[in-house]
Order: sequence, then C-alpha cells, then structure tokens
Amino acid sequence: MDIFGRQEKVQRYEDFVDRRLKPDLVRAVGERSDLRKNIENLEKNGVSSLRSLVNLGSEVYLEADVPDTRHIFVDVGLGFHVEFTWSEAINFILVKEASLNTFVKVLESCSNFMQSDTYDAFSVCNGAAQRQVLLPSPNNANGS
Repeated sequence: MDIFGRQEKVQRYEDFVDRRLKPDLVRAVGERSDLRKNIENLEKNGVSSLRSLVNLGSEVYLEADVPDTRHIFVDVGLGFHVEFTWSEAINFILVKEASLNTFVKVLESCSNFMQSDTYDAFSVCNGAAQRQVLLPSPNNANGS
C-alpha cells in the first residue's frame, strides 16, 4: 500500500471514529452514568414505588406505575434486557463503563498505530499469524 493509500485509509478510519463511534460511546457512558445516579438516589431515598414517563418511540410517552422498584430491567445490549436488583445493576454499569472506556483507548491506539510506519509490516504479519492459527498444518491437526 502506498503512502497516499494508507493516509486515505487512516483518514477514513479517524472520520468514522470521530463522527460515529465517539459520539455513540459518549452517549452510552452518559446514559449508564445517569442510570447509576438514579439507582443510587432510589436507594438513598428508600423509594419502593414510583410513577414514570416511558418513551414508547417517536417521542410518544406513556405514564407508568412501578409498584415495586426493588428490581429493574437494564438494557445490556443487542436488544436484551436483564432484570437486576439495584446493587447488581450498579455493578453491571460499573463494569460496562470500564469496558467502554477501554474500548475508547483501543480505538485511539489503533488510530495511532495506523499512522505509524510499521502499519504495513504489521498487517502482513498479523494476516500470516491469523492464517497460521486458523489453518493448522495437516501434520498438526490437533493443535498440539
């Protein structure tokens, strides 16, 4: 890959990260942080029931009665929701926030690495290594 092709690829990657991934990550971290604060407030104030507005989509809201707040459903991704106690939800949120922050660091590292001169050599070596792992030799079919 020539220098111009690499620069173009790096620029497209950085644009994607800056325009799509970073805003999504910031929004996700913010939502998790808000949820954690709300759960902590419920715990601190000893709230056992509440009324809330639920967004049904397209900014259409419905008032909901929550008779028992000891358990909540948390969106864990890919359209799945899990029922948690307050402490379980807070633990999940802390782990998820740490995971998202690690992902941001990985994206930044990838961007920095792609700008380096070693990118082409690494790509070749990485591709060869993946082929070596994915396609074991016939003499060594059991992986040992």
